[in-house]
Amino acid sequence: MKTLATLTFAFLVATSGCGQKTPEKLTLIEGGSFINSTSNYLEKNISIDDFYIGTYEVTQQEWLKVMDNNPSKFKGDTLPVDSVSWYDAIEYCNQRSISEGLRPYYTIDKTNKDPHNTNYIDTVKWTIKINEGANGYRLPTEVEWEYAASGGQKSKHFRFSGGDDIERVAWYWKNTGKAPLDGTWNWNTIESNENKTQRVGTKKPNELGLYDMSGNIREWCWDWHNEDAGKRISRVWRGGGWFSGERAISLSYRGQFDANGIGPDTGLRIARSK
Repeated sequence: MKTLATLTFAFLVATSGCGQKTPEKLTLIEGGSFINSTSNYLEKNISIDDFYIGTYEVTQQEWLKVMDNNPSKFKGDTLPVDSVSWYDAIEYCNQRSISEGLRPYYTIDKTNKDPHNTNYIDTVKWTIKINEGANGYRLPTEVEWEYAASGGQKSKHFRFSGGDDIERVAWYWKNTGKAPLDGTWNWNTIESNENKTQRVGTKKPNELGLYDMSGNIREWCWDWHNEDAGKRISRVWRGGGWFSGERAISLSYRGQFDANGIGPDTGLRIARSK
């Protein structure tokens, strides 16, 4: 017969285990140093802490549930949300955190312009501050994004996230339309071929079980693109999208866009601190 002490201990173990459960549709990424030989950060003495990142890109269904709107050009519940700015992505993270009872990761000041933002095209310029220790959703940092895309500690040194065969792992300009394309990248050809986003999670995942980190939709990251050079003009996107060429699809490619920029190939993947 089990004693009260035994039952109490079992309850504490069970509830403790539940507290450590990975949130739904997020993947726990084991931290460490970069080992992928194609990475921008190899041998740069950078160490990543454990964190969570979305197993999939944020879908339109998930966006609509939180934001009560769907800005996407290509409509479909299981398609990634597109046509969202960096500011939209930040606001989504906070609103989703609130809806799930989490502490928002960002403080958003919409009344005072960010004095450090020198982009004359960006008329929004919200002042965004991080709430240290918050457990809410956030955008991955660029370093976190590349670490996860490159396979983390399980990396097999692929050029694209999940493999070197781009057709197996990525939706990009050659395979997202009515017919397969070949030859040289050409926008008129892409447009007449009706290329568009594709259902998330249908290509081969990478070593960590993450889908679409190469291709389908360009994903916003937290970082300024050239902050090391003292410039705060544009924000980073990574991964390439449905009309991107092979170079932009590679996991090491660094893209940039105005924070208020909106495009049918730009969305997001969420993260959380552990």
